[in-house]
Amino acid sequence: MGKRSKEARSEPSVFDKARNELMGQIRHCGVLGATEEQQDAWFKETIQYLAKRYPSVTEEELAELDAIGRRYCQPVISYGSHGGRSRSDSEGTN
Repeated sequence: MGKRSKEARSEPSVFDKARNELMGQIRHCGVLGATEEQQDAWFKETIQYLAKRYPSVTEEELAELDAIGRRYCQPVISYGSHGGRSRSDSEGTN
C-alpha cells in the first residue's frame, strides 16, 4: 500500500535533466582531476552543448548549471596556502 503509482510521480524538469546530465558527464569525463584551465575549457564546451540539447533552459539556468558543476569539482577541504595545517602537521602533536 505504501507504493506510489506512476501517475503520482512528477517528471523531472528540463533543468533537472540538464543538471543530472552535467553531473554524469563530470563523473565520466575525468574533469575532476583536470587543471583549472582544462576545467574552464571543458565547462565552456559542455554548457554550450547543454544549451543546444535543452533549448528551453534559460541563460540564467545555464549560468547556475556552470556554477553547480564548478562547485562540485572543488575539493571539500582545501589544503595549501590558506594557513591550514596539513595532516602530517597534526599527526606529530599529542
